[in-house]
Amino acid sequence: MSDSMPEPATAAGTVPGNGAEDPAAAAPLDPAAPAPLGVVRTPTGNAGVDAGLERLADADHLPADGHIEVYEDVHRGLRETLTALDAGPATAPVPAPMPSYDNRS
Repeated sequence: MSDSMPEPATAAGTVPGNGAEDPAAAAPLDPAAPAPLGVVRTPTGNAGVDAGLERLADADHLPADGHIEVYEDVHRGLRETLTALDAGPATAPVPAPMPSYDNRS
């Protein structure tokens, strides 16, 4: 076939191929269907942050209007993690000063 002629089995909006090899290949493409972005999530070593990164993977399987719930949930978790880091460990109470017994008269 020439370069100007489309393949006979290829229709607009379908994946090229004869369809006999893979029935899904002949299925029409749905641009609104959820599709993973393929973003690599590298663990940070902080349990709270890593849990948020894993939660972001849920957005890959949702339509775009469902992403906001995931993003808000991750944002809330990250804020809580950062707040906990800012608070730092609880400080021990400072003991009362010892009375001085070095009274000389």
